[in-house]
Amino acid sequence: MKVVQFEIPVAQAESVTVSEDVLPFFYGHLHRHREMQLTLILKGEGTLLVGNCIKSFKAGDIYVIGANQPHILKSDESHRIDAGLCNVHAIHIFFDYEKTLQNLMLFPEMEFVTKFIKSATQGVQVPGEHAQEASDLFFRINRASGFKRLLLFIKLIRHLSKNLNNYNLLTTGVAHPSLPEQEDNRMGKIFQFTAEHYAENITIERIASVVHITPQAFCKYFKKHTLKTYNKFLNEYRVNEACKKIINGDFECISSIAYATGFNSPINFNKVFKKTTGKSPSEYSKEYRQEWNKAVNMLREPA
Repeated sequence: MKVVQFEIPVAQAESVTVSEDVLPFFYGHLHRHREMQLTLILKGEGTLLVGNCIKSFKAGDIYVIGANQPHILKSDESHRIDAGLCNVHAIHIFFDYEKTLQNLMLFPEMEFVTKFIKSATQGVQVPGEHAQEASDLFFRINRASGFKRLLLFIKLIRHLSKNLNNYNLLTTGVAHPSLPEQEDNRMGKIFQFTAEHYAENITIERIASVVHITPQAFCKYFKKHTLKTYNKFLNEYRVNEACKKIINGDFECISSIAYATGFNSPINFNKVFKKTTGKSPSEYSKEYRQEWNKAVNMLREPA
């Protein structure tokens, strides 16, 4: 079975990416990605393939899948018969240790993160007796963002690292194959072009020409490798850039942010921003200032 090089479309400027799946069935391709993955199954049954491991999964299971480790959550065939229903529900947490978390290892207090990474490289399943507290943290991480999400994530890793000796390894003795260079380069070109031209009018025809394929083939390719449409990713990227401008105070008014980040109107910008972040631009700005003031006051408190 061919392994798809999946790209986590990280549009938000955060070290930890969270994805919540409420779908008829799970992503149907054996795939891998650079990020380590933590998954909580809330609904759905099927077969998990990780490396050389094949096992059943069910609601309540928590798995840790190593970076670049080929895997698939293969839903039961009954889910495909009732494809119009939301048969599966899961929360996935992704993080790139080398890019975003390695600097944490400079602090001796964070040694447990290194321990967790090394022990979970080939994938592990969290035993039921340790899953309840971990599940609660999954929910909290999913609802949080920014610095609060990072702190909750570290708390989750701390909890999981305490009982690693009791965890079941998912696979052993399997080296991760190198990334397919052609796929890696193609997705890299797409992301790079988006980063450089997001404020412009990027049509499907224009972005497809970057990787020299037809618009129809591009749409199918991008969704297969990211599980979302390019337009959705582009809007998320633009919203992320808008968040940076709000945080940095780099704007005259909300309308100026809309046009500077590629939206054709403030009304459309507000609609997409709220759909992506759950808040309006003004609410996001107010909440950020409040969280920043709390953090400053906390740092001022005596140890």
